[in-house]
Amino acid sequence: MYKRLRLAVVIPAVAGGLLAGMTPALANPGTVNTTGIPARYTEQDLAWRQCTAEDVPDKPETAKILECATFASPRNWDRPDDRQDVTIAISRLKSTGETTASVLTNPGGPGGPGRSFPASLSKQAKLRVHQEIIGIDTRGTGRSTNISCGGAGQGENRDPRDRDPRNLDLLLDTVELFTKTCEQTSGELGRFVDTFHNTKDLDLLRVLLGREKINWIGYSAGTWLGAHYAQRFPDRVGRFVLDSSVDFTSTWAASFDLQPMGYERRWRQDFLPWAATHDDRYGLGVTGEQVRQTFEAVRYALTRNPVEVDGVKVGPVDLDSRFAGLLKSKKAFPALADFLVQLKTLTGNDAPEQAKAQARAAIAAAPAEPDPLDALLAVLTAVRCNDSPTPGDRESVIRRSQEFLDQGKLLNGGGWMFIQNCIFWENQPRPLPTVNGKGVPPVVMVQSANDPATPIEGARKAHAGFENSRLLTVTGEGDHGIYGYGNPAVDEVVDAYLVDGVVPENRSVPGMPLPNPA
Repeated sequence: MYKRLRLAVVIPAVAGGLLAGMTPALANPGTVNTTGIPARYTEQDLAWRQCTAEDVPDKPETAKILECATFASPRNWDRPDDRQDVTIAISRLKSTGETTASVLTNPGGPGGPGRSFPASLSKQAKLRVHQEIIGIDTRGTGRSTNISCGGAGQGENRDPRDRDPRNLDLLLDTVELFTKTCEQTSGELGRFVDTFHNTKDLDLLRVLLGREKINWIGYSAGTWLGAHYAQRFPDRVGRFVLDSSVDFTSTWAASFDLQPMGYERRWRQDFLPWAATHDDRYGLGVTGEQVRQTFEAVRYALTRNPVEVDGVKVGPVDLDSRFAGLLKSKKAFPALADFLVQLKTLTGNDAPEQAKAQARAAIAAAPAEPDPLDALLAVLTAVRCNDSPTPGDRESVIRRSQEFLDQGKLLNGGGWMFIQNCIFWENQPRPLPTVNGKGVPPVVMVQSANDPATPIEGARKAHAGFENSRLLTVTGEGDHGIYGYGNPAVDEVVDAYLVDGVVPENRSVPGMPLPNPA
């Protein structure tokens, strides 16, 4: 669940307009390390310097406004005296005034490199007045010590809608090979890439920043990491924002099981009617159902004859992946519609060659969802598989994927089958702690109604099971990741919490309109 994590002394909440207090500038060193971290690690200095493009390869243009540093962390937090370390790469976007707090950020995944992420919040003026924004490449990914899948997962994409048993066996063979290659290539370090170790790394970072408490903004899988940190270290929690939440009170498998439903809802309730409204531009159909039928016709044609663009074949799974990857943001709707238009041209029998050449050129030039980095895929696998078991086997995965198809949940079938790869993981997961929010200060959850990647049903369950959480529901909205992405009503509520300590009641705010392709 890859999308895009934020420090305070908490005053007891008072009903009506709740104040959470402010973090002092820098705590007395003697009051910071209260969680028993060995001095060998807490006595490190963070040597901040100007970032370079090489420090943030996922978004090199952000280097000019960020500072970078690294620190050493125990490879195995259960045995920190082993003197075997990993390197954690971090960044900061400095506050515009006197710095009184540090807000840690996480873009999701798990495994998304987060060192460049503070730049995406550079325009949050109120937040930045007194808070430095910290980006983190969690262990295993980005410029931190990496784990790897050895380049696995780059083979032929098999269509999960092709229910020939031979095709399904080959599809799961590919998933099994990928998973075992990840585990073998990552070696012993792969056992120590999980939420437990990530929370311990964050607590060490808190000490190195000189903070008694940290603030947090985590998106998508970053809500899981934030909630688990809060549960493990409730006395170190300042103001935590969990945006686009997985069900962090349950298991990874339970959250990912909601995705086929979430993607289909976003597809049918948001994209298809929007495309039909702009039939004069795209010509895909005047109703949502007509647009869906156009998509299905194009997809079927691709199963028969994939089209070639710049020497690369585009088949039905590529079509599904493009939509599943980009439906998370309404800003991508026009590009998705254009993509479908070009494929319609290329799969049609009556289009002239000149039109087909133009369609190929348009597809080649169009922005696409970035290819996952090897380390991201490795961490995505290791964290989920080390954190909690995925129930089932090959037969149950095939059976449940058929149930999704029978229910009309068609768009994300391949993604769901891939994410069941922990059934092939050999390491035994660490027992999950109980995450119920007991003893944790107020946290604020932000959730759009039609989020495809982290559906609202999971967020509501997490909210109900996590004491003292507040749920800000964004109605008429389906984007994945809301705060800091252009909704002033959401930003106002979240900024009031992060900066002024005003804890909201459970409430709804309106989403932003879908784009006008003109």
